[in-house]
Order: sequence, then C-alpha cells, then structure tokens
Amino acid sequence: MQKSSFGPLGAAMSSATTPSAGIDQARMRQVMGHFATGVTVVTAIHDGAPVGMACQSFTSLSLEPAYISIAPALTSTTYPRVRAAGRFVVNILAEDQQDVCRAMGRSGGDKFVGVDWAPAGNGAPRLAGAVAWIECDIAHELPGGDHVIVIGAVTALDLPRDAAPLMFHKGRYARLIAE
Repeated sequence: MQKSSFGPLGAAMSSATTPSAGIDQARMRQVMGHFATGVTVVTAIHDGAPVGMACQSFTSLSLEPAYISIAPALTSTTYPRVRAAGRFVVNILAEDQQDVCRAMGRSGGDKFVGVDWAPAGNGAPRLAGAVAWIECDIAHELPGGDHVIVIGAVTALDLPRDAAPLMFHKGRYARLIAE
C-alpha cells in the first residue's frame, strides 16, 4: 500500500489548496443528500473473522489500471481492520437487501449474524444476494478531510444477480425505476 498526498492532476497538495472550513456541515449533508447513490458493503477478513461496513462513498475510478475508490470516515472502527487485511470485497447491494445494509451500518457486535456469505477468491466475504462484487487489494490511500480515500486495485469482479440496486437518497432508501 502506498500513501500519497496529491491534489488535482497529481500536483502535490499545499495549504493554499486546502478547502475552506466555513461550509455549514448540516447544509452540506442536506445538499449532498440530493445526490442519489448506490449502497455497497465493504468486507474483509481480519484475524480470521469477517468484518464489514456499509459504504455509499464508492466509485469506479480507472479502467487501466482497474481501480475503484471508497472513502471511509476517519472515525470508522471497521476500516482499520480492512486496512490491516490489505484486501477487501465491495458488495453492491440489491434493493431487497436493506436489512444487510442496516446490519453492516451499525457499530459494534457481530454484523454478520443472519447474513449469508461465502469467501471470495481473496478470502474476503462475498455477500449472498448482492447485485455485483468487486475484489480489491488496497493500492493507495489519500487524505480526504474527515475521510480517507482508498484506491482499490481490482483483482476480480462479477455480476451474480440481475436485480435493481439498493439506492439511498435524501437520508432514506429509494428505488430505481427503469424506463
């Protein structure tokens, strides 16, 4: 894993490129909530046990090399265990997996009670019923304010289920309506 600190177009970041802290957090959350996102669960095996976290901050980043990006909060108690594992699976949830999202979104306890999964090729949990899964190795970490931007090198991926994705919009689950 390589730690980097780069800004736009690969330029090294300086205090002159640091954004203003004058934005109201509640207003930013409200405005950003209008951007609908899919819902993923990032999973890994740490010390022989499955760990997972719900993650909306996920995107495809690059085709060559094949990279994705996630952005867990610095306050996450799960991401340090994912980091220690060095590899993870991004499970893209289906619209009928709200219960899985809730289980993985809570703090503490065994988040995998009642959640069906099998080991992926990299050993991390691949959740049953997910629309898609992407196996990754942690390639880079970058600072991202109160989050860490994690770049995952894709090692395998598939679409095991043809179903609508679970969506999140304005603070609640939403459905994608195909036209």
